[in-house]
Amino acid sequence: MTKRSTLTAGIALTGVAALALTGCAGTSDDAAGSSDAAGDRAVKIAVFNGWDEGIAASELWKAILEDKGYDVELEYADPAAVYTGISKENYDLTLDTWLPLTHADYMETYGDELVDLGAWNDEAKLTIAVNEDAPIDSLSELADNADLFDNKLVGIEAGSGLVTVTQDEVIPGYGLENMDFVVSSTPAMLAELQSKTDAGENVAVTLWRPHWAYNAFPIKDLEDPEGLLGDAEGIHTVTSTSFADEFSEVNGWLADFKMPSETLYSLEDAMFSDGGSDDYTDVVQQWISDNQEYVDSLTS
Repeated sequence: MTKRSTLTAGIALTGVAALALTGCAGTSDDAAGSSDAAGDRAVKIAVFNGWDEGIAASELWKAILEDKGYDVELEYADPAAVYTGISKENYDLTLDTWLPLTHADYMETYGDELVDLGAWNDEAKLTIAVNEDAPIDSLSELADNADLFDNKLVGIEAGSGLVTVTQDEVIPGYGLENMDFVVSSTPAMLAELQSKTDAGENVAVTLWRPHWAYNAFPIKDLEDPEGLLGDAEGIHTVTSTSFADEFSEVNGWLADFKMPSETLYSLEDAMFSDGGSDDYTDVVQQWISDNQEYVDSLTS
């Protein structure tokens, strides 16, 4: 999914994540020492274009690590480039790997060149969403009612796991070959969702949980009786093979990182639902202040 771009005024919308760290920090009481130790190179967080949960987690960790004395850079890219970059150690890690399904091909392709630190959220789910008052409730009904949705299913970025699963599994599995599957971008999909729901019209889009759109729009998931979109997945942190040696303290923090969906929704809502600038610094700092006990627990 491409970097989430904010839509203007009436369309308060936007379109996951690699974290590159520099130098191993010292104790939290020695900020100067941490900064010096981290000075050789910046911590690079590779962020999937448009995957808001990854953007949110990456911005959060950027703020946390900078407070601990690390220099941090976020770099946006599509998943293929992110995993290639981590395998070549151009990035240190990504915070938005969905397993066991969505990004499994990348993990298999790069194998021993990636390190999985485990899931920080275990409630991720690929979905096909429609307007809440749509006359259908299941993907098994979509083909027979395609005309009510302008014969269109709106997707996100080409090459994303969600688009791949939709093309390879969902469309043939539910006989949707005659629908126009529009592969565009996450911002374009969200703009379509905004436009159609505002107009009281039917719309069908590829989406995923957790996502702030479920709080922002009157939408529902279509049931997936064949299970073609897969079961709930975990959102994992994946690093380069050298990361633990170079940044052992941060590696430990990230290996222990957990973020429940409700906490994630809160951060996403603060960052994305009201539109505005793509500079999230102030918003994230305010959210940290409002959730200081949780944030402090991530590095304790």
